Amino acid sequence: MIKRLIPWVICGVLGVPGVAIADVDFDIKGLDDALKDNVDVYLDAISQNDRRIDFRLQSRVTDEANKALQALGYFNPVIKFTVENKKSDTDATVVLNIDPGKPTIISDVDVTLTGGAATDPAFKTLLETAPQKGDVLNQGQYDALKSSIQSLAVRRGYFDAEYTLAKLEVAPGLNKAFIRLHFDSGARYHFGPTIYHNSQINEDRLSSMMTYKEGDPYLVSDLGAFNQALSNTGWFSSVLVEAGLDDLRNDRVPIAVSLDPAPRNQFETGIGYSTDTGPRVKIGWRKPWFNSRGHSLNTDLYVSKPKQTLESTYKIPLEDVLREYYQVQVGLENLDNNDTKSFELTSSISRHWKYDTGWQRSVYLRWLYSDYTQGVTSDESNLILPGINFSRVRSRGGAMPYWGDKQSITFEAGDPLLLSDISLFRVIGQTAWIRSANENNRFLVRANAGGVFTSEFERVPPSLRFFAGGDNSIRGYSYESISPKDSSGKLEGGSYMATGTLEYNYRVTGNWWAAVFTDAGDAWTSSDPQWKTSVGVGVRWESPVGPIRFDVAHGFENTDDDFMIHFSLGPEL
Repeated sequence: MIKRLIPWVICGVLGVPGVAIADVDFDIKGLDDALKDNVDVYLDAISQNDRRIDFRLQSRVTDEANKALQALGYFNPVIKFTVENKKSDTDATVVLNIDPGKPTIISDVDVTLTGGAATDPAFKTLLETAPQKGDVLNQGQYDALKSSIQSLAVRRGYFDAEYTLAKLEVAPGLNKAFIRLHFDSGARYHFGPTIYHNSQINEDRLSSMMTYKEGDPYLVSDLGAFNQALSNTGWFSSVLVEAGLDDLRNDRVPIAVSLDPAPRNQFETGIGYSTDTGPRVKIGWRKPWFNSRGHSLNTDLYVSKPKQTLESTYKIPLEDVLREYYQVQVGLENLDNNDTKSFELTSSISRHWKYDTGWQRSVYLRWLYSDYTQGVTSDESNLILPGINFSRVRSRGGAMPYWGDKQSITFEAGDPLLLSDISLFRVIGQTAWIRSANENNRFLVRANAGGVFTSEFERVPPSLRFFAGGDNSIRGYSYESISPKDSSGKLEGGSYMATGTLEYNYRVTGNWWAAVFTDAGDAWTSSDPQWKTSVGVGVRWESPVGPIRFDVAHGFENTDDDFMIHFSLGPEL
């Protein structure tokens, strides 16, 4: 017998002869939008299996509609149940003609706070949002007020709080309601000692990031800020900061910080492609904590056809761990691109500050050795360059932000008095802005400019000269193909550079965008700039790893190519 039933059950599930699927819909009339929407929500909860035209369905529908109306203060509705377009007991339209009647009005609001909450400004602010005498009753607002008072008490350290009276009284015959909430918060607790568990970092390093002091009034947001600060160090694979509610003593709550050290050695690899550099590979080795003081070491190897770099950075956090630190960097770079061949060694030491405004400042001293051939000129250069940088990056909206901007400016100088081969002063700045009119229209503006000032430009290494053109510069021209040329017609780099971009993005569907843009700029030395311009169209895909950009651009002054294709992956700011 069981074997005979199995095919029949399967057929029913697949929609062929078997169990019928009900097709009973509801048509609600006589209500305004808010009441109708709430009745819809309650009726939608009735499953299709229960939608069969009979007295049980009529009773269920009427009951659910009553509940929906009562939740919004209507306790005396008149509901007429009729059936239309009936084809069968499981295929029909149920029509509800509803007269909601008079609303229930709040006649009295009695909200009383005792204990520490009575004089706490946060509770005073919360009660300003409470339902008022004369309002139409909304049970959701009552429930929200009741839970909000409890929640605020927990967030602000009133751990002994309780309601001595909590009632919503309704007199349906009088269309009146009465709110009674009496809340005794008790005394507010204060931060007790902070106890660390399983930390490989010295506790003084951790405590320097605390957003509270022992004895301060308890505030859960302070714990959240401390938890986030510890996570941002990169020293730990997991962080949990929580109040010890099972160990309350006097008016103090101890704080437990549970930590799991991050792996001492981390490796990461990445591959990418752009029309500027072709295929590229990056290999990284991270030591997020080098010692108990929280020092860290990062080493990156970057390989592409035109450029290969190896760089190590040693970071030394100071007393304000996340906002002030030293960095020591060493690196080498080999470059063979267009008319540039160079091998460089660098080392630097820098001091960094981060500010509440989002701005960052760094002061540095770097050594740069370059053995290079630029065009027909070959030379070696040895420079000691002190410098300063100011920068800020802001964004909202993930990898492809709908709002954001970036500012950066760097000044650096060299002089024989500082053991440099030549005297020079260099400045480079950039700004980029992303703004959106709405979720489908997005605008990007970018500008870069720089200059190197020296009487011995021929001895300036290529990495300090300026070139333009390419994916993130002036599209429609090859990577770094725009610069002055020497007597043999080879690129020699410019003393000055300025480029700009205007771009508009339109969301076609989902994460796919269309783009139109124009770029302009030049790199030049002694003569006036000869501006290069381009226009183009493109496609953007908002991928999980960042925006992928595909562009086709026409450079008006490019005599070698009518159109160029640009493909790149990476952040826009």
